[in-house]
Amino acid sequence: MKHVAVIGAGPSGITAIKNFKDAGFKVTAFERCGGVGGNWRFNDPSGHSSVFETTHIISSKYTSFYEDYPLPESASDYPSHQELLNYFNGYADTFDLKQHIKFGTEVQHCEQLHDETWKISWRNLESNEESIGSFDGLVICNGHHHEPRYPDYPGTFSGEFIHSHDFKSAKPFIDKRVLVIGGGNSACDVAVETARVSQSTHISWRRGYFLIPKFMYGLPVDMYALKNRWMPTFLREPFTKLMLQIFQGRNKDIGLQEPEQNLFGTHPTVNSELYYSVRHGKVKPHKDILKYDGDTVHFIDGTKDEFDAIIACTGFKIKHNFFDKSLINFEEGMVPLLHKMLPASINNLYFIGLFQPLGCIWPGAELQSKLAARHMLGKWKPKKSIKELIKEELKNPDVNQINTPRHTITVDDFSFRERLRRDIAQSFK
Repeated sequence: MKHVAVIGAGPSGITAIKNFKDAGFKVTAFERCGGVGGNWRFNDPSGHSSVFETTHIISSKYTSFYEDYPLPESASDYPSHQELLNYFNGYADTFDLKQHIKFGTEVQHCEQLHDETWKISWRNLESNEESIGSFDGLVICNGHHHEPRYPDYPGTFSGEFIHSHDFKSAKPFIDKRVLVIGGGNSACDVAVETARVSQSTHISWRRGYFLIPKFMYGLPVDMYALKNRWMPTFLREPFTKLMLQIFQGRNKDIGLQEPEQNLFGTHPTVNSELYYSVRHGKVKPHKDILKYDGDTVHFIDGTKDEFDAIIACTGFKIKHNFFDKSLINFEEGMVPLLHKMLPASINNLYFIGLFQPLGCIWPGAELQSKLAARHMLGKWKPKKSIKELIKEELKNPDVNQINTPRHTITVDDFSFRERLRRDIAQSFK
């Protein structure tokens, strides 16, 4: 029986464990945290999680479940981090996955040997004991929301400066003058939360963003979007933009920047409250930052304000510290993986969950896991060379996004899932 190592036991890791186990592999998983759930383990002592006390998922429960394990009917339309953690624990318990996981364990180094086996070293974080093992395959599921990317502006800020990864509650910002940097989901959520308790909250956008409400016409917005997928793409985007304008108005009418990119040129910001907070004077919009000067921040439009704290919601780097950079380095540029999963020149290596869907990540990760297991069994053989298919995939992305380090792994979740399903079906022929 071939032995597969899985790094990470978050939403992607647990479905990888299950599907490789179901395919007949022996599986050993390594997880830094004290339990399953990864990023959804709020305040885990490992410091891995980037969620905060009021975080809810931005996709609805109707599109955010494993195929063989639905969310309970009692779940919120947009489940909280605690509801999701309960869900992932339920999944792991139902399929008896925890016995395969070494919790409180950090993988230190992975090296492929000449016989294509993987030599992996790891350390128990409590005892500090180090171990080495050999595996026939390696599955990477360590996520991409744990290595903060900080903004780089001239000058020095004299107040408190943190990344959203370290924001856990609005309480430390009571009566403070707060500046939030960014226009993505975390930035808008943090701005709304701090505005409830701060002396003032401001938000700085480098560019305009489309703000998508969580509900439209009584439906969770992803279900509303599904109903419109019959439209050709060239009609769907202008129609959706028109509906957004009708539903909530224009950014410029309330002082927010208008987006110059197409609707999905950046990752969707799904937030129903920022418009409310801006229109109620709770959050003050700004353009991009020009420079820091002590407690004063200067903006590119010539305005300036004084702040006690800055919260940078500026995304994360893709990091795999357990690989030599000469082997794997996805920090900058495009990520050359077939189905965001399979490298061209390294055998028996799979990346699960290394993509940013326009919706929920774990349904796609589940399908990746099924396909990866079929590939390692020799049951799925791509019709062209992997190198050629990767080249085609990079030339024809699901969505045309702006060229920034934060937008290298985006997929349209429904299209992505369909491609995976087709290849899974092909592997059974």
